[in-house]
Amino acid sequence: MRTTIDLTLDCADPRLLAEFWKTALGYVDEPPPAPFATREEWFAQFDLPEDDSVDDAAWLCDPGGAGPRLSILTVPEPKTAKNRLHLDIRVPGHGSPEERWARIRAESDRLRQAGAGVLAEHDGHHIVMADPEGNEFCVAATG
Repeated sequence: MRTTIDLTLDCADPRLLAEFWKTALGYVDEPPPAPFATREEWFAQFDLPEDDSVDDAAWLCDPGGAGPRLSILTVPEPKTAKNRLHLDIRVPGHGSPEERWARIRAESDRLRQAGAGVLAEHDGHHIVMADPEGNEFCVAATG
């Protein structure tokens, strides 16, 4: 049996964060598990408190099936410290150091347009960023 992993992001606004990570990673909304036709049907099977809602979460997947699933869940408390685990978004690593850095900068600019912020730049190596809710991630080159 093969073991897989999901990554879970806590947040205040799962729809906002889902839209950002779909843009950042090229992910899509994950379909509900079989045999359910909708996430609402799937969610209704659980014995959850009345105030829990399927709208308090989002599930994303890599359309090519290679990357881990992302679960984005509403939590009541705000983010208060640096992540102990973060994502690295990798751009192609071939070419000269200047070409790699230009690709890293271009990806960082694209993600800023999608709502991310820059926390630190390590010239020629990687850029530390934060998603719209402050979760850190890095943009770097492969290899």
